[in-house]
Amino acid sequence: MTDVIAPWSLVEHASLHSLNTFHVAANAARLLRVTDVAALPEVLATIVGSGPLLVLGSGSNVLLAGDPEGTVLTFDNNDVRILEHRADHAIVRAGAGANWHGLVMWSLAEGLSGLENLALIPGTVGAAPIQNIGAYGAQVGDFIQAVEAWDTREQLWVRLDQEACQFAYRDSVFKQEPDRYLITAVEFRLPLLHELRLGYAGISDELKAMGIELPVATDVANAVIAIRRRKLPDPDVLGNAGSFFKNPVLPVEQVDVLLQHYPALPVFPGNDESNRKISAAWMIEACGWKGQRDGDAGISPNHALVLVNHGSASGAELLAFARRVSASVLETFGVPIEPEPRLIGAQW
Repeated sequence: MTDVIAPWSLVEHASLHSLNTFHVAANAARLLRVTDVAALPEVLATIVGSGPLLVLGSGSNVLLAGDPEGTVLTFDNNDVRILEHRADHAIVRAGAGANWHGLVMWSLAEGLSGLENLALIPGTVGAAPIQNIGAYGAQVGDFIQAVEAWDTREQLWVRLDQEACQFAYRDSVFKQEPDRYLITAVEFRLPLLHELRLGYAGISDELKAMGIELPVATDVANAVIAIRRRKLPDPDVLGNAGSFFKNPVLPVEQVDVLLQHYPALPVFPGNDESNRKISAAWMIEACGWKGQRDGDAGISPNHALVLVNHGSASGAELLAFARRVSASVLETFGVPIEPEPRLIGAQW
């Protein structure tokens, strides 16, 4: 006899402690889990109605500074499959609830490349396009062919191609209109072979230390995993959401002035020739925040971009600490730094 899986379930007064990687205490008045996305329109109409709605994946890119209003929605559809094979690439479709790192490693096992620099990023597939997640010189938007979503404004299913997603540095149309699109699946165009990204943040050095002279995509993923495990705390051990602060993108003229005063400031290519990206981590560390803490809120001793919860810090306490760090950088360098994660229950 085959077990029948319910298309959705609803729990009232649900704890969100296990649904955010900062592990802060927060509660949802109602927690709605959807397994069959075909049921989504009816469930939204009958259960959610016109009330507030927050979509959570694994909560790896949010800071719950307070209890969210209304209903919290999470997707449990985690199917991954190849839709078609071509001579030089494959089209892969993944449900929003699929584990991101699991997808990366699955794609590599299938002989596909492109996502290797994004290994070990916590979270779900559905969350990846929102922030246009990126690491070690790569960003997911470069490999997304389309995003499937329920448009809450127009009340219809939509399929947004790469251009319509408006991907930019840690940005997308989904972030610009946070309550409009409920992402249910993502299609990826993954090459069989492509030029590996080896020139960012010590990947070449890591491969050399591993004794690999002619790396393939899986080798790059393993190098990235090793680097991330050294630099970034495991959220299961120490609550965090990865890099909390974005690297500022500034006009070239402003960067040139900064370099006159701070020649060691790391600078990276920007969106085009008119701007450059500078290292928020370097500025935070220069201000003396790396490894500092106030109660259980602090900055990781291993990476200055990572805000951490050492135990029982509240979301409000973590946010207050992050604001102090940002104010210090602004006072010292005249450069504002902003959070990557979405803030719930507060404004930056």
